[in-house]
Amino acid sequence: MTPLSKSFDELREGERFATGGRTLTEADVTLFAGLSGDTHPQHTDAEWSAGSRFGERIAHGMLVLSYAAGLVPFDPARVVALRRIADVVFKHPARIGDTIRVEGQLASLRELDEGHGLVTCRWRVLNQRGKVVARASVEVVWRREPAAAPEPQRVESNRQPVLI
Repeated sequence: MTPLSKSFDELREGERFATGGRTLTEADVTLFAGLSGDTHPQHTDAEWSAGSRFGERIAHGMLVLSYAAGLVPFDPARVVALRRIADVVFKHPARIGDTIRVEGQLASLRELDEGHGLVTCRWRVLNQRGKVVARASVEVVWRREPAAAPEPQRVESNRQPVLI
């Protein structure tokens, strides 16, 4: 069982998970540039980017992070909300044609209230060669299991048994 399918109270710090992969396409980069308004030539201009540090067009860091979030199979019956993404470091460029995946670890668990807990995950986004593309700390609000209802008690009387 993956930790991502457990209730908050079943989770343990240090548990690990891994996702499937997603290949970054030219269409992804082009559409993200249009959607986000980030049309920096490093992402959108093949000729300009050929003379850059990376020698070619690369995916936007925020696109990589967005795809990483989509790759992590959070159970909507358990995960209520993404609360924070912190300490993001982009280590190496994600190139068009790279396939990225996420390796994660549950770093900390904290009760928020009777119905919810806060789970901090550490993500490593890797490409198909196992090179770390990005790292991040991600907090999610996790639903706790509701307290079990007490067993009904039987009260005997001279009439029918009554459940209370």
